[in-house]
Amino acid sequence: MDQLNGAAVIVGAYEHPGRRLPGHTLAGVHRDVVVGALDDAGLSLGDVDGFFTDSTAPGLGVIDLMQYLGLQCTYSESSEMGGATYVAYVGHAAAAIAAGKCRVAVISLAGLPAQRQVVSPPDIPAPAAAFQINGYGGGYGPVADYAVLARRHMHEFGTTREQLAWVKVASSQHAVHNPNAFLQDEVTVDDVLASSRIADPLHKLDCCVVTDGGGALVLVHPDVARELGRAGATLRGHGESHKSSVAGEVDLTYSAIRRSGELAFAEAGISVDRIRYASLYDSFTITVLMALEDLGLCGRGEGGAFVEEGGLVSGSGRLAVNTDGGGLSNNHPGNRGGMTKVIEAVRQLRGEAHPAVQVPDLEWAVASGTGFRLTNNHYSSTIVLERFS
Repeated sequence: MDQLNGAAVIVGAYEHPGRRLPGHTLAGVHRDVVVGALDDAGLSLGDVDGFFTDSTAPGLGVIDLMQYLGLQCTYSESSEMGGATYVAYVGHAAAAIAAGKCRVAVISLAGLPAQRQVVSPPDIPAPAAAFQINGYGGGYGPVADYAVLARRHMHEFGTTREQLAWVKVASSQHAVHNPNAFLQDEVTVDDVLASSRIADPLHKLDCCVVTDGGGALVLVHPDVARELGRAGATLRGHGESHKSSVAGEVDLTYSAIRRSGELAFAEAGISVDRIRYASLYDSFTITVLMALEDLGLCGRGEGGAFVEEGGLVSGSGRLAVNTDGGGLSNNHPGNRGGMTKVIEAVRQLRGEAHPAVQVPDLEWAVASGTGFRLTNNHYSSTIVLERFS
């Protein structure tokens, strides 16, 4: 086994069906998704000995949440990497399993941002200085940062507004097949460009949704996976990377995904041309274009041409991307879209995606997430998964 290559198998995955959950509590949503993922895996709460969640866990954090869930764990982790958190946790859980710290690990996300009308980044504990450095308390939203990225990409590579809009169009064409998707109407390029302009050149439909809900994953030792006999996804490669403004010297044409992807594919021992399905973080349409380029799924500066004319639509495009509708149309629970990216990759590898968007005979998938703002201080994690059966 090469480091984490083959160290763990995802045997359970569950996405909360709700997108607006008035009257729910964070703890209650955590219970719903954890039980759902364990049921999917054929396991129970008593089987769990590893637990992972983010910094918004209710009460005193992960300890109180484990008590609420009735877990008796020998390993736990609670940290904050924004949208990269739940992609990174797949690698962290696999590392704990490989080290013998646990054998059945649950990764749980719950969020209720719609109840508070919070726009990402989420409410997270952090020193006031960090908020000022990154602009979180400065009175402007993240859309302005991503508009800067889009403008730079347009300047450097000739990317057009229409090409950005095609990312949203593809997500909407996938979402029409998802009965739980927050937005279920198919849109056109003209619809995207006619929607309200939020920060030039980004329009309302270039932005992800803000939803309540959550999801959970169950990772187990390969021996446990074989005993369960459940189809799933084997972790083959995992990479993480941090990129900052480096005292103002920053190239806005690439993100930390470039390095996290290199690490993940190197550990997996496969080339990127084996990938026919990708779950890519889609906080904004420009985020997807950059991820395609940074992962090597298309050439540098070629993202615009790659996505236009339905390039990301399953079955007809160049590459199937975010076949559940992604954060642009389906779900972005707790402003941390990494969880749903992994869940849809697992569905695809199991052959459980909607028949209209399922990639036939899929063997490999990649999932990638970014946290915070790509214009300055941000984090990325990428995982490469192989079908387990």
